[in-house]
Amino acid sequence: MKKTIKFVAVFAAAALAFGAAPAATAANATKACLALDTGGVDDKSFNASAWAGAQAAAKADKNVTVKYLSATTDADYAPNIKKLVDEKCNLIIGVGFLINSAIVAGAKANPTVNFAIVDQDGEDHGADGSVYPGTKFANLKPIEFSTNESAFQAGYVAAGVSKTAKVATYGGLNIPPVTIFMDGFAKGVAHYNKVKGKSVTVLGWDTAKKDGTFVGGFSDSAKALQISKNFEQQGADVIFPVAGGLGGATAGNSLTSKKSVVIWVDTDGYVAAPQYKKVLLTSVVKGVGTSVQAVIKDQAAGKFSATGYNGNLKNAGTFLAPYHDLIRMVPTKLRTEVTKLGNDIRSGKVSAK
Repeated sequence: MKKTIKFVAVFAAAALAFGAAPAATAANATKACLALDTGGVDDKSFNASAWAGAQAAAKADKNVTVKYLSATTDADYAPNIKKLVDEKCNLIIGVGFLINSAIVAGAKANPTVNFAIVDQDGEDHGADGSVYPGTKFANLKPIEFSTNESAFQAGYVAAGVSKTAKVATYGGLNIPPVTIFMDGFAKGVAHYNKVKGKSVTVLGWDTAKKDGTFVGGFSDSAKALQISKNFEQQGADVIFPVAGGLGGATAGNSLTSKKSVVIWVDTDGYVAAPQYKKVLLTSVVKGVGTSVQAVIKDQAAGKFSATGYNGNLKNAGTFLAPYHDLIRMVPTKLRTEVTKLGNDIRSGKVSAK
């Protein structure tokens, strides 16, 4: 399907910025470097998961060294990648959908360096992003996720535990790696309504219009907080923020208001952000860390491949986290239904699309 997102980074300008770098002298001497998205390395979500995966790879193999560069704005993407090329990283992983243009430019200009991109297809779609299918590169591996599958389960359980028959979701930006969660969540609620003959309402996302409530980025905690309060005022008692670390604003409000519980995103929030565990119903986990670790491991073993990876329920690239302390909120029958739903999605009996 043709994407309409126009990348912020200008491909042509980025391509000119990169100079060629020598390949690693040995297959097992790996310097793996992450070009992070905005939000910081300690966002307890997307970036943090990627960095944890890189650190795990370094811990497992003494011949692997890792580092990262954070982005304050999208203007940092191309310069950060150039710095990593100049520092002779032999594997550079872009973490985030919007970094794709800069990563593609880097891969095109440096064929002896291997690259990977999280949440994009790693193809050159032209200067305006309109060329589909795009050009693939032998040194660029795309890492993508079908998080709609586990979000579908989350929507089902949210609808099942809601006392007000109103649940909500919001996103950081209106981009595919965000909206795939929101859409899956809303469709999971719709599936619950169909199976149970109920009418639980989803605030913040319209599956027909493919649009909803967004912060406009991943750093405005004040706006995320206000969105969360607005949802509660409208009656929502389960909120699913798809905005990286901004989920902390929502969970913090839930702790104070005692009007809602939260579904975390990307990582298991109970582990990543334990200060909010009293209000965390579950988490829709995205295996960014494990996929990053895997591509670094392949690089170190001389087995790097540009073949794309898609994380889904079947290969555990995404999954619904345990209910932890709030397990009593989820009746045994509902828990069984959610587990069966996951199996039905894996088998193709139920579609989360």
